[in-house]
Amino acid sequence: MEKQSDGLFGFSKGCLTRKRWDEVNDFLNKTGVKFTFGLNALNGKENSIEDKENWVGDWDPTNALSLMEYSISKGYKIDSYELGNELCSGGVAAKINSVQYAKDITQLRSLVNLLYRNANTKPKVLGPAGFYDKEWFDSFLDNVGHGVVDGVTHHIYNLGPGNDKDLINKVQDPFYLSKIAQTFKDVSESVKVFTPRAGAWVGESGGAFNSGGKNVSNTFVNGFWYLDQLGMTATFDHKVYCRQALAGGNYAMLNTTTFIPNPDYYGALLWHRLMGRNVLSVSHEGSSLLRAYAHCSKKGHGITVLLINMSNSTTFRVSLVNEMHPDKERGSSETDTMREEYHLTPNDGNIQSEVVLLNGTPLKLTQSLHIPEMNPMLVDPSSTVKVKPNSIVFVHSKSFRAPACS
Repeated sequence: MEKQSDGLFGFSKGCLTRKRWDEVNDFLNKTGVKFTFGLNALNGKENSIEDKENWVGDWDPTNALSLMEYSISKGYKIDSYELGNELCSGGVAAKINSVQYAKDITQLRSLVNLLYRNANTKPKVLGPAGFYDKEWFDSFLDNVGHGVVDGVTHHIYNLGPGNDKDLINKVQDPFYLSKIAQTFKDVSESVKVFTPRAGAWVGESGGAFNSGGKNVSNTFVNGFWYLDQLGMTATFDHKVYCRQALAGGNYAMLNTTTFIPNPDYYGALLWHRLMGRNVLSVSHEGSSLLRAYAHCSKKGHGITVLLINMSNSTTFRVSLVNEMHPDKERGSSETDTMREEYHLTPNDGNIQSEVVLLNGTPLKLTQSLHIPEMNPMLVDPSSTVKVKPNSIVFVHSKSFRAPACS
């Protein structure tokens, strides 16, 4: 791929060689990750005479067919195929009509069904991989039919441009962060109405677009936005959340030069280890600067609560109360298992630090470059949870009895 003034996005067409595809799959096999591959949705199409950004004509699956046949012959495991990228409604330099996109992704589903006969290894089909527009999404879902799409993917960059001087204030403003909740609700409701078999996915989200914000997206303070998003999307029945990006840009989970994990990596890791699939209803009567989310624990009994304190001066003391069984919200320290707490705070109290502390200890790679032990602080279950200013706390209460978690 080379720079080309008259090319799409200013570049010539690129080529994914078999050698490179082999190298990619070798890496994926070694790491054990689930892999979604985005296919070119513009193959076979041409610009509309009336609107140069509008691409018309049927999708040509020839190239996708070749890729799939080769991958199957090599035994490569593809979790899902996604058709196109940001082609919804206004699009980003290119767009496709919702009815035409529904026709194209139906063709992709037919191709996947034809080539992958084993239901256990059959990749999922995802789309439309763009920014939510109710009219476009509803039209697409109404025309695509049941059983075609496994995941309805949409993209989120609700913090605006990465060079916004007000970015650091946005990630600490609960009222601003809550504005995006309506989008999550709308997408989830559309999926339930038109294609309930599928799930709502955030297919791409980096907070701030154009590579994120320097000294914000790669620092501790970004966790207020990120973990709040994980909690919020789970509340609105989203099945998957894909973070932009693992490497590259200010919003990367890893430092772009050293590949040392940024603070959000450790927040995501704790979420992955502690928060189970079942989402619980949670509320509190305190300040809006304290966010609270709760899930059944991923492993073991009880629940895990995520508490995010965006205040720079107030310490909150939180009691866990079961509204359905208020007499059983917590037991005595003599009979119940000790509560596990994971307190994340910024190094030296600097919210723009690239180093995060877990229970007061810096999280740094070991000498062998492995992730350090992330052990909890053990606390008497009858005590309140102390959430310090500018901190994020995961609380695993094994003794909390929630009917949904039994």
